[in-house]
Amino acid sequence: MRLVLLRHGYTAANLSHRYCGSTDLPLDGGALDAFSRARAGLLYPDVTGFRVLTSGLRRTEETLSAVYGPLPHGVEPAFREMDFGIFENKSYEELKQDPRYLRWIQGDNEKNRCPGGESGEEMQQRVLAALAGLTEDTLLVTHGGVIAAIMAHLFPGEEKNRYQWQPQPFCGYEVEVGRGYRPIPAEKASPF
Repeated sequence: MRLVLLRHGYTAANLSHRYCGSTDLPLDGGALDAFSRARAGLLYPDVTGFRVLTSGLRRTEETLSAVYGPLPHGVEPAFREMDFGIFENKSYEELKQDPRYLRWIQGDNEKNRCPGGESGEEMQQRVLAALAGLTEDTLLVTHGGVIAAIMAHLFPGEEKNRYQWQPQPFCGYEVEVGRGYRPIPAEKASPF
């Protein structure tokens, strides 16, 4: 089975370093324009014949359209980003004096649940249960934490943590399950 795991493009929350999991934000207009100008020099995998899924959040829907155009697709909410609860759409600067945030960030934030949200482990369990249900080649337009959880699960021998697997916006991995992966997008070969 092949997977194309693509992280959504930049949102205003990404650009201002805010926790954004369950908040349904569009792509940032300026970042989308910059991507559109660079798009001709980037090579994304051919997904002809693939099942196509997004998490259903606006930023994943807009990214699918920006990269692949109007493809028929399904929505799987289990592939949504971690819910940061009361920390949602707030920055470190806004939270650094909040004792609840300090307990979460200074403790084991893989196990510790964000107040009103979920823990990294809970998100990972949700994502891996949905991944187990995929039985065909799939393009999944999703979120950085989701991709990182999948990659850490599929390639444990690389001993990377979730943050090391997290791709940049508009980037991801093309995976042949059980065999290997390569980063995407690739740059097109120079004609010279």
